[in-house]
Amino acid sequence: MRGGFAPVVVFVLLAASGCRSGRTVTVYTSVDQAQAEPILKDFETRTGIQARPLFDVEASKTTGLVSRLLAEKPRPRADVFWNNEFAQTLLLKQRKVLAAYDSPMARGLPERYRDPEHTWAGAGGRLRVLLVNTTQVRPGQTPRSLAALAAASFPPGRIGLALPLFGTSATHAAALYASLGREKARALYAAIVKKGWRIVDGNSVVRDLVVSGQLAAGITDSDDACGALGSGAPVKILALDDTLVIPGTVAMIAGAPHPAEARALIDYLLEPSTERKMMDSGFAQLSLHDAALRAPCLVDLTAPAGGPGMEALAARFEQSRADMTDLFVRAR
Repeated sequence: MRGGFAPVVVFVLLAASGCRSGRTVTVYTSVDQAQAEPILKDFETRTGIQARPLFDVEASKTTGLVSRLLAEKPRPRADVFWNNEFAQTLLLKQRKVLAAYDSPMARGLPERYRDPEHTWAGAGGRLRVLLVNTTQVRPGQTPRSLAALAAASFPPGRIGLALPLFGTSATHAAALYASLGREKARALYAAIVKKGWRIVDGNSVVRDLVVSGQLAAGITDSDDACGALGSGAPVKILALDDTLVIPGTVAMIAGAPHPAEARALIDYLLEPSTERKMMDSGFAQLSLHDAALRAPCLVDLTAPAGGPGMEALAARFEQSRADMTDLFVRAR
């Protein structure tokens, strides 16, 4: 790819109908439209507040929404940011884009999943997992960490990874930078490049290539992996030793045009009952309120309890992103 990387961002703004209270809330969200819309419809039915979602429909996902929120900082248009991960939510906090709101629903969350300054809180969680095609990989053959996979003898192009510049693939890279340090983490991703892993546009692409047998295995998110398992494809989900729980996050925008409605939506999205709806929809597979509650497809997997904290990870995000650009884009 020449001249760096400039993502083209396309947004879809949908105005829901049927609410007559005259009250509205604009939410920018990277949660997939098919999963977010039923949640927002339920909020409208309960409160009478019309939710106006803005979806990013390009591969850049959260990155495009964050760029828009930064550009709109002097005159905000959004009230709420509902993110499918957390690293870039914390970036917005650092850039003073978020407002403090101490939601009563957030107080029931573990400290790890809520900001002590009350600018964000976790809403449902997912795992980074390894999805393997059982017709391509024998039982017990697959290593259980990125480092072990990078050192394994799989043929070039048989292991897949979403480009680690966006979304949860980028968050995973930042987590490894926080836990391993820059030197070891960069060396790990350099080994992945040298091994000739297939680098694709998103986690769902990794899933589809594993399902079709074009990849023997791939790193993806638990929502994508569980979807493949539910389809009856010849695949299996394996836990990674160097994985992490990736919480979704909700936050109020500083200077939100509709602050009361924003607080109502945030409270709703943080409710345990809404988290259950998210799990039922396939977006979130892990409860942040109850560590024992998870989707059936992940019952046998161990969810990591440790790892770097959210703030420590976010502090490494820009550094890891710069290295990922050097390794995966500029080197092409």
